[in-house]
Amino acid sequence: MRKIVFILTILFLLQLAYSEETYDPSVDALAEIKSAIVIAKETDKHVFVKVGGNWCGWCKLYAKFTKADEDIMRVMKDEYVFILVNWNTENKNPDAMTYLGNPQRFGFPVFVIIDGDGNVLHIQDSALLEQGKGYNKKHIMRFLSVWTTDAVDPNRVSAE
Repeated sequence: MRKIVFILTILFLLQLAYSEETYDPSVDALAEIKSAIVIAKETDKHVFVKVGGNWCGWCKLYAKFTKADEDIMRVMKDEYVFILVNWNTENKNPDAMTYLGNPQRFGFPVFVIIDGDGNVLHIQDSALLEQGKGYNKKHIMRFLSVWTTDAVDPNRVSAE
């Protein structure tokens, strides 16, 4: 079972690294979230949910910005199981939004961190990561670093 999860994780990460981000309105978002939680539990990672849509200019800008940055991509690969959850007028994924704590109230994109037990740890308003007409690497790296499994586990946190 662990080998299967490992292989699926590698395939998922390769897809993340080498493909355009495309939100699929037909995907059962809640089922995808639950699958990602299983992988996160097996790999000692958290789930990073990016909620948005193909219509969202800031979503596309975030994808382009982060994929072009090796440091951000390394943290995403090492610490998170990444999934996209669609939200648009045709499919607002109400069950997924309820599970995630209704993050759409912050606008789009919005990021949700979930632990391997399925607990929503944090909802991040992406506007706090913006700078001008783009994103701020320092803010993104800070956000990513404070929600890793090590960062939130009091038994693993080191005072720096």
